[in-house]
Amino acid sequence: MSLKYTVEHEWVDADHAVATVGITHHAQDALGDVVFVELPEVGKTFAQGEVTGVVESVKAAADVYMPVSGEIVEVNEALREEPALANTDPLGAGWFFKVRLSDPGQLDALMDEAAYKALTH
Repeated sequence: MSLKYTVEHEWVDADHAVATVGITHHAQDALGDVVFVELPEVGKTFAQGEVTGVVESVKAAADVYMPVSGEIVEVNEALREEPALANTDPLGAGWFFKVRLSDPGQLDALMDEAAYKALTH
């Protein structure tokens, strides 16, 4: 897995032309127990930085931002049924959506793990 991170606490698995996106351990720790996730519509295109959904927890609600421009090609339906996956396995089964990258060069501006750790510690 070649993870990249945003300052808004999303992660991107950027190994392919289709990238997987979710929220980080730090984000789910800050939110607390996730009780609802609003996911984007498959087929919709978003620009980098646009709001693609919402995560609601017992403590707060937070927007989910598009880390890279592209078209949503799949959403994690299991997350709708079991939002707690965002807490229990945020980098695995708790992924949010998959996006077909329209500009793979945008990945270069995202943080690597070391930079993200420096941001959050």
